Amino acid sequence: MHERHAALAAHRTSSAGDPGGPGASIHALPVAAGGPGEGVAWDPAKVVLVVDDEAGIVDSLTKIFKREGLHVLAAHDGAAGLELLRKHRVGVLLTDLMMPRTTGMDLLKAAKTVAPETEVVLMTAYGTVETAVQAMKEGAYDFVTKPLKRAHVVRIVKNALEKQSLVVENRVLRAQLAEKRSRAIIGTSLAWRRTMEIVHQAAPADATVLLLGESGTGKEILARALHEGSARADKPFVAINCAAIPEAILEGELFGYERGAFTGATSAREGRFEAAGGGTLFLDEIGDMSRAMQVKLLRVLQEGEIERLGAAGKTRPIDIRLIAATNVDLAQAVKEGRFREDLYYRLNVISVAVPPLRDRRDDIPLLVQHFVQVYADKNGKRIAGLTQSALDLLCDYPWPGNVRELENAIERAVVLARSETIDEDALPRELRDCSGGLGGGGAQALSFPIGTPLAEIEMRVIRETLRHTGGDKRLAAKLLGIATRTIYRRLEAEGSKDDPDAGPGAGLDSRLDSDGPAHTKPGAGVDTSAQGRGPSPIPGRDPSTDAPGSD
Repeated sequence: MHERHAALAAHRTSSAGDPGGPGASIHALPVAAGGPGEGVAWDPAKVVLVVDDEAGIVDSLTKIFKREGLHVLAAHDGAAGLELLRKHRVGVLLTDLMMPRTTGMDLLKAAKTVAPETEVVLMTAYGTVETAVQAMKEGAYDFVTKPLKRAHVVRIVKNALEKQSLVVENRVLRAQLAEKRSRAIIGTSLAWRRTMEIVHQAAPADATVLLLGESGTGKEILARALHEGSARADKPFVAINCAAIPEAILEGELFGYERGAFTGATSAREGRFEAAGGGTLFLDEIGDMSRAMQVKLLRVLQEGEIERLGAAGKTRPIDIRLIAATNVDLAQAVKEGRFREDLYYRLNVISVAVPPLRDRRDDIPLLVQHFVQVYADKNGKRIAGLTQSALDLLCDYPWPGNVRELENAIERAVVLARSETIDEDALPRELRDCSGGLGGGGAQALSFPIGTPLAEIEMRVIRETLRHTGGDKRLAAKLLGIATRTIYRRLEAEGSKDDPDAGPGAGLDSRLDSDGPAHTKPGAGVDTSAQGRGPSPIPGRDPSTDAPGSD
């Protein structure tokens, strides 16, 4: 902003000898006390640009708005006014309608292109209903007639400034909401609920947390949840990937450096520890940190202070909460001598095991629904849902890349979808060709956390076996060593639980009387009437009950 003022001042000076030059039309720069030239932050919600070819009106309006505590920019013609709009963020443009060369209507149209956030108020001595209607159609906020009444024009401009401020605030809030939604915590499976229970319990404390899990499982999202649930939530959350930064640079990034600490250090710079002051520092992929850096990190954690590079022994106290994450088995790394045992115990105050996606398959439909909505909005596409067969493929795939891989697959599918329903053809080839999932040739091993209710285990086994047999209940019953009618009873009971108002057998299709494949989607209730192609927001689920939650 200061560079803009300097350039504009130089332009005015160079044009002073030529009254007809471009700079002659610029009446004034910001003149209110505490303007940008005096080091005060520039606030568009307090800036008015006045454009009129009558110098007396410009001077009068400038004095009026200065008394109201506003910054004032002024120009004597439309071209100079447009130039100021390009150089400065302006809350309200107050312009005369009838001016030589560039009229107020021309300036209005140009302003909506150059600075769409700026509200425009037109002034004229020839006010007519037709002119006012045309101005409103072009995007003007209001229309005032000359001679101007001080109270009236001040009220109109202040109302326009308030509207402009609300528009900007709304845009910021929308951006923040979109950012939060993009990293929402989603899952209702037992494995994920157990993880979130630990996160919620650990969040208010100030203890160090170690997140352990494969890449792509959402460790950084959980780190943010820990920060946002703590007393430090209003302070910075600073993240750094230790594996992504070369060792020679990592020390300076973490601890900062003084001027002259090394070649090219022309000024002092604070590191991530200082940047996170009062807040949370998240060290991702800490298992890839070198032994030399581990020693320095251990000292910082023990002493509660850092020493910048080139500080000659001068230390600085720090106040941060540390959260670390890794996809490395640190206990094994300690045994192999790749990770310091004392640092491991410093970090492992509260450890949180983040489950891979293959251990929380019940969450896949929820995650799919969430990512479809996010990327449909981002790409301006209308997506109603997925076909049953597409969702089956997503649920069957082993997801070695976990949630990150699922997110990428859904983004691709949304972009390539040719209709409002995502089908198998929009999914990546590796999903369509994969034979390692539950629907493949081999049987899938199931694992359950200790403490899982027996009824839930039984239903999960029935569902996965039905998926493996393609819905053939007679074959599933033989594999499980139970009667076919037992499967029917369990599915009917599960359907009644999902829909308490349904009568006995309400979720059963008449075709259940046969024991052949029924194309039942495991985990989707017991409605077997869908043949795998009909669009649904999430097949077999009621979207109203599937709102993403963090548990």
